[in-house]
Amino acid sequence: MSKIVSENKISRCAWVTDEPLYIDYHDHEWGVPVYDDRLLFEFLILEGAQAGLNWLTILKRRKNYQQSFDYFDALKIANYDKRKVAALLQDPGIIRNKLKINSVIENAKAYLQVIEERGSFADFIWQFVDGSPIINHWTSHRKVPSQTAISEQMSKSLKKQGFKFVGSTICYAYMQAVGMVNDHTRNCFRYGG
Repeated sequence: MSKIVSENKISRCAWVTDEPLYIDYHDHEWGVPVYDDRLLFEFLILEGAQAGLNWLTILKRRKNYQQSFDYFDALKIANYDKRKVAALLQDPGIIRNKLKINSVIENAKAYLQVIEERGSFADFIWQFVDGSPIINHWTSHRKVPSQTAISEQMSKSLKKQGFKFVGSTICYAYMQAVGMVNDHTRNCFRYGG
């Protein structure tokens, strides 16, 4: 009986645990190209929140982040005042780190500036991969890099625009999350799209 179960088991990337939230995220979101400005902004904020933590920690709080940060409405976030920051610092549903919370406000302002200058955040962010996903062909999760020359270039560009918590490693995780790169390993059922 166990042999049949293991033969029918779906093969996923090695980083996926048996946590249902992780499985759903891997199977339906990770590596899927995102061109929606608001969703791209959301992922940028969530990836920044992850700094020093693991992704599952953030994924479990994602709904709380959406509610606490006005569903990532950048216009509202850019106008947060000290009272709102104080409330966020007391919110147990998010990571209560003052630098990270303040970075969300700064990132909202930078995001709105990019849209004003370029018309679309998606156009700005997707320029780093010439508008289409890089499909990698990794045979092992251990071979997947944590940063690349492209993520370094993106990081420098975002910082120049005024974004915070956008180091090269965060940018590469972001690129993976929003499908700018597809790093599903060759044995994964999601490999190649």
